[in-house]
Amino acid sequence: MILQIKNQCISEQLQSQVLRAIDEQMSLNIVAGNSKRFLGRSVQAKCRVLDISAHCGIIEYNPCELVLTARAGTPLKEVEKILAENGQMLPFEPPHFAGGATLGGAIASGLSGPRRPYAGSARDLVLGCKLLNGRGEILRFGGQVMKNVAGYDVSRLMVGAYGTLGVLLEISLKVLPRPVVSTTYCHECKPEAAIRFMNDLLRRALPVDGACYYKGQCYVRISGSQQAVTTASNDIPGEALSYQSHFWQNLRDHQLSFFQTNTSLWRISCKPATAPIKIKGIAAVNDWLLDWGGAQRWLVGDIEAGRVRDPVLSQGGHTTCFRGIKNNVDVFQPLSQPMLTLQQRLKKSFDPLGLFNPGRMYAAL
Repeated sequence: MILQIKNQCISEQLQSQVLRAIDEQMSLNIVAGNSKRFLGRSVQAKCRVLDISAHCGIIEYNPCELVLTARAGTPLKEVEKILAENGQMLPFEPPHFAGGATLGGAIASGLSGPRRPYAGSARDLVLGCKLLNGRGEILRFGGQVMKNVAGYDVSRLMVGAYGTLGVLLEISLKVLPRPVVSTTYCHECKPEAAIRFMNDLLRRALPVDGACYYKGQCYVRISGSQQAVTTASNDIPGEALSYQSHFWQNLRDHQLSFFQTNTSLWRISCKPATAPIKIKGIAAVNDWLLDWGGAQRWLVGDIEAGRVRDPVLSQGGHTTCFRGIKNNVDVFQPLSQPMLTLQQRLKKSFDPLGLFNPGRMYAAL
């Protein structure tokens, strides 16, 4: 009860800071664990910091119902620990990148780990949220069941919005049972063969929950009951990894040697069956890492944005300069004018004065 009162006070303090910012016409930079501060554009100058890290704690968790509700400042490690104690997990395997990662940061960035194509994205698993908008109002959207909305599912708009629509206060998520057994196999192959193989896995009834191509090796993770994993292993070529859990965690958090570079890091989203994309000036296979069964591709190299974006766009994909942006290039895929207009109208609905994280995603938002 004391904890509940304390966090209620913190909610009111955050609300009062937003109301003061409205009166003073001062923009706010929302922060918590700061583990993802390198993502997106730098917020515009003269922003006051709005720190929500003290607004933390798990509010409600019912393992039988597979639902967890927690405050946005709750460390991801705390959430994952209590879920693990009950044999459950966050299905979208959110990246941490650093020790201070919070639940609010995971949802605001909208990023998902290697399990995303097989268990759903962060957006798929958000059931509801409590939000502090740009008018200083505290609003609640959604609930704690999958089918709880008639009309727009506003809570899912907050996923991947980078805090530009409001301050996340509470989040309700669907969780899933943790697999009893998990085994990873790897085999050597060319990227074209890896793409064909990983896509073939999608068409088969196998308990695959991770597939990537890295440094000439195709890695496949199969998880489930002991019987299911044993049976499926007969259809997966290669040798079993002894360090399997570390590999996927290092992939998730960009701790593999591939990511340890001072050059720009590009994130490319495309159809998983897309053939290796030809980028002028990039020939080495080791400059690429393919995740999500080929649907998410990472490219390292200080390359002109147009040389990356044009061939990707021609294949129906889009790009993000994830890290190491050069020459004030747009971090995210440039929006068409109709889409930009829609995003501006959405921003104005939730944050009419443009208080929250101005310019974090696009200069015009």
